[in-house]
Amino acid sequence: MNVLHNSSHIRYPVGFGQTVLIALIALGLTACSTPPRTKPATITDRSTPVASAPAQEPVPPGFYRVKRGDTLIRIALDNGQSYRDIAAWNNITDPNLIEVDQVLRVKPPPSTARVVTKPIEPIKPADSKASTDKKVATKKVEEKEVAAAEPKADAVDPPIKLSWPAKGKVVEEFNEAKNKGIDIAGKMGEPIQAAADGKVVYAGNSLRGYGNLVIIKHDNTYLTAYAHNRTLVVKEGESVRKGQRIAEMGDSDANMVKLHFEVRMNGKPVNPMQYLQ
Repeated sequence: MNVLHNSSHIRYPVGFGQTVLIALIALGLTACSTPPRTKPATITDRSTPVASAPAQEPVPPGFYRVKRGDTLIRIALDNGQSYRDIAAWNNITDPNLIEVDQVLRVKPPPSTARVVTKPIEPIKPADSKASTDKKVATKKVEEKEVAAAEPKADAVDPPIKLSWPAKGKVVEEFNEAKNKGIDIAGKMGEPIQAAADGKVVYAGNSLRGYGNLVIIKHDNTYLTAYAHNRTLVVKEGESVRKGQRIAEMGDSDANMVKLHFEVRMNGKPVNPMQYLQ
């Protein structure tokens, strides 16, 4: 007997279709949320380690390594030298062209010592003791003459006696950390005088913070600096006498009319008050 099924005659409960649809969606989400079983990826660090900058070797005594922001004039002042001398010692043709990390000689090169040996009379080979005594005596003579020919390093001249470079009240005293000299208040155009005999090694306004500046070298140990002038009346290379007018007081690169006066001993700032008479 053939039984005919007609789907149109099958009756489903109310809401049956919605239930089926929700079940299918849930199965689909479950399948999507199950991660594929794959082998974890291996992470390889291919970055190249940054090599640290090689440490710079310390410069020998009498030399200086140029830092960012340095100028030859500043280096010369801090080492108690003329910037022209430093340029000559380092074969620098343009004082404005120096490079960071460049090593400069900032102390005078030593003079060539001449060794003088005295003639030695021929000694008989058998007389070994006499020969030894003669060699020792000759060696002592040579060492003595070499020591006499070599200049003494960092020789300090006798303390310098300075006259006051300007008339006026000291409005700011020496402070090694904040003020490398003393500040003397005055009136615009008043004379600024050399504090001692010497040679002008700088006259200009290239050193930031000093305005119109004069630097005088008095000997191998002492320099004096005169800053914030209105005008300069001396030139580089000129020899000056103690009390000679070298500038006029002003306020260049300053907040008031004053003279900033420095004393440098081997380039190091020292209190001018202990040298002023």
